[in-house]
Amino acid sequence: MIVFWRLRRKSEKNKKPSQEINSDMEIMIPRHFCCPISLDLMKDPVTLSTGITYDRESIDKWIEDGNLTCPVTNQSLASFDQIPNHSLRKMIQDWGVENRSYGFERIPTPRVPVTPYEVSDICKRVKAATQRGEQKKCQELVRKIKNWGQESERNKRCVEENGAGCVLSACFESFASAAMEKEEDLMGEILSVLVWLFPLGEEDQSRLGSTKSLNCLVWFLKSGDLSARQNAALVLKNLLSLDQRHVNALVKIEGVVESLVKLIKEPICPRATKASLMAIFYMTSSSSLNEKMVPTFVEMGLVSLIIEILVDGDKSICEKALGVLDHICDCKEGREKAYDNALIVAVLIKKIVSVSDLASQLSVSILWKLFKNHGERSEDSDAGGVVVEALQVGALQKLLVLLQVGCGHNTKEKLKELLKLLNLYRVKLDCFDSSEDFKYLKRSY
Repeated sequence: MIVFWRLRRKSEKNKKPSQEINSDMEIMIPRHFCCPISLDLMKDPVTLSTGITYDRESIDKWIEDGNLTCPVTNQSLASFDQIPNHSLRKMIQDWGVENRSYGFERIPTPRVPVTPYEVSDICKRVKAATQRGEQKKCQELVRKIKNWGQESERNKRCVEENGAGCVLSACFESFASAAMEKEEDLMGEILSVLVWLFPLGEEDQSRLGSTKSLNCLVWFLKSGDLSARQNAALVLKNLLSLDQRHVNALVKIEGVVESLVKLIKEPICPRATKASLMAIFYMTSSSSLNEKMVPTFVEMGLVSLIIEILVDGDKSICEKALGVLDHICDCKEGREKAYDNALIVAVLIKKIVSVSDLASQLSVSILWKLFKNHGERSEDSDAGGVVVEALQVGALQKLLVLLQVGCGHNTKEKLKELLKLLNLYRVKLDCFDSSEDFKYLKRSY
């Protein structure tokens, strides 16, 4: 097998005038430098019990996919131990240095993956330090766990599978206190690790869902630095998705609504915005909480913020924003605020079909709630104003397309109700008649 490396032109940022490289030049890579699985140059060669060498990342994925044989020999693996092939790695590094003039860079020496024994040992030490109240020692150990996770996905899995979640949630609850400034560094380190340890066990959830822990999380949402606020939102989102009890406890904490809305109003990053939206989604999901929480979120200006997100948001963030808006429109105060927004109908119509099936379903659900209750505004003499606006922005055509494409039973029933209502009000615009659209609409009834 002959493997070629096609050189790519260096970026203008790193390229020196005297180092022009022909982008079409090809260099043959020695066959034994390439992983038999990926056929790429190996960065961390390891040898299995069968004597065949692979790149660690490739063979890890092979084994994780449930394969119990050697990819080359097809022999059953007597052991999954991977022995670093230092000699081959050194040869690959030297070869890279020799060909540096052709655009290669020396492959860095990989770190040895963490072992289950090392993780178990450090977890015991964190537990002991927590029991003794040694904040600085705990911070040092937690930072080591964090560094392991940053090195590779393999290390993250090893940390997750060997009890780190249990120990860190207990540590977080133990050091959570009213005087958070003293423990801020430690708690921030724990949050940065907990983000990738979900889902947690029931006992670990109960520790993070305790009043002390939730108050600490809200404190970080309000007063932490940007990274800590993001991590607090992510942990809260994951926690609330696991049990309604955590939602019921969180809504009682002062300042949580303002902090979540602020993450949307003053975004840190898309990930934090999505986490905040999902936390709000869970807080408004039950009927008992909806009537209590929606007016508070509406008062904070959440409806207009969501509309702004929907205007140019990507698929994922649009789906989450629409989910929250759907819950908001379950409440009269939420619908009142939605009616007042001049963009809402046009934005919802635009999202139908063009984003995703879920976005289409949620948009139809919101429109159905607004149209169904459009006469509840006593000051609105023209009760069908919102329906007429929908006709003006092409709602009829979009809804008919969705009906033809197909959707779920519940969405289809709401679609038919919306179409009937639009048909009743189409004469207000004096621009629709018995066209093919309405012939199809009549048949769909």
